Amino acid sequence: MVRNFDINGKTIHFVGIGGTGVSALASIAIDRRCKVQGSDTSKSKYTDELEKKGCKIYFGHSVENISDNIDLLVYSGAIKKDNPELIEASRKGIKCMSRSQFLGLITSNFENLIAVAGSHGKTTTTSMLTSIMIDSKKNPTAIIGAYFEKIKGNSISGNSDIAICESCEFLDSFLDLNPKIGVILNIDNDHLDYFKNIENEKESFLKFSQKCKVVVVNKDDQNAYEISKKLKDQKIIYYGLNQESEFSASDISIDSGYPKFIVNRNGKKILELKLKVPGKHNILNSLASIAVCSLFDIDYNVLKESLENFSGAERRFRFLGKLKGISIFDDYAHHPSEIKAILESAKKMNFNKIWAIFQPHTFSRTYLLMDDFAKSLSLADNLIITDILPVREVNTYGVTSEDLSEKIPGSKIIKNFEDIADYLISNAKSGDMIITIGAGNIYKCAEMIYDRLK
Repeated sequence: MVRNFDINGKTIHFVGIGGTGVSALASIAIDRRCKVQGSDTSKSKYTDELEKKGCKIYFGHSVENISDNIDLLVYSGAIKKDNPELIEASRKGIKCMSRSQFLGLITSNFENLIAVAGSHGKTTTTSMLTSIMIDSKKNPTAIIGAYFEKIKGNSISGNSDIAICESCEFLDSFLDLNPKIGVILNIDNDHLDYFKNIENEKESFLKFSQKCKVVVVNKDDQNAYEISKKLKDQKIIYYGLNQESEFSASDISIDSGYPKFIVNRNGKKILELKLKVPGKHNILNSLASIAVCSLFDIDYNVLKESLENFSGAERRFRFLGKLKGISIFDDYAHHPSEIKAILESAKKMNFNKIWAIFQPHTFSRTYLLMDDFAKSLSLADNLIITDILPVREVNTYGVTSEDLSEKIPGSKIIKNFEDIADYLISNAKSGDMIITIGAGNIYKCAEMIYDRLK
């Protein structure tokens, strides 16, 4: 890792600048008066916003994009070692670092770095925390893994000593951070192409936790609780539905999918909440946020108002609209546990039928978690599966979406978004729900259906 590198006034080139993670860092760098440029294969709303801020963006990767005046090159995790810009920068002796290393660098000077880790829920919890900190006038810096309407983007530069960021476990990326406060939402079988097994993944989370001074842990999650028992030098704050946690929920009721509950601290009621984001999993996300905020003495009335007005980050159970009686949603869920949580929430929202369209994300995840995917996706009344999105992988597993479909009776394979839209417009009825699910570009299918119905 490049250490002690002062970015102020430097020229930085970001490879993969159009992605959610890298674009947020590029925006922060601009706010720090760096000269920022970058490259990507195609335009996105993030490249549009960066260009408005004066960023020069090249579309397509080429050695010609790497000029001698570049001081630092930062590359996305999706960039391979044979990328021509990475090779050219190395040839020219330009300093290079990964996105996670750069995130560690620009957050290193914050006295209160809050790093949100976990297999699921990072974006929502980071957004919740950002919202509360803004509402309580803490002026945070925040780096979020999705567009968040409240800040009109995926990052915000504050003027305090508080920074909030997602911290991803893939490739041990979160070990590049040095947080004061770490949050462990859960630890689940994921990224097995890298970790190989859950024990290696738990070991990585343990190393992350050991870098923190305070660790906020979901006591309901067995894996998270297990690693917390190995910590010796950290202050631990537990939260969960378990009443033995310092922060717990009781008197839970679900109204058309949306949770209402009492928040307790050490068994005593501190506030009552009704969330605008559906699902029991968001009770846990809000408890994690409240536990973190207890370290900053934030007024309970501010907590209540902020959380009750929180409507979610982009692609987290996003409601596109209701047309001809059909409600259309989209969600980023790409792991069996996430899909289970989303579809269980949907089933409590009183729709006649749930039509789910799933785009599998990576060959390794689809192959290694095949049976779990089949079980979770079976919660939908009707299921359509698209081709597997390869992302960074070659299909060495020989897996296909047809393999998954065979395990789910009644499911259909439809690979073209337009054909999916045609099928659903012909078959979905008033009172039904249509939801697209996946971490790729399946949201475009939801938007297509919405536009066609409109």
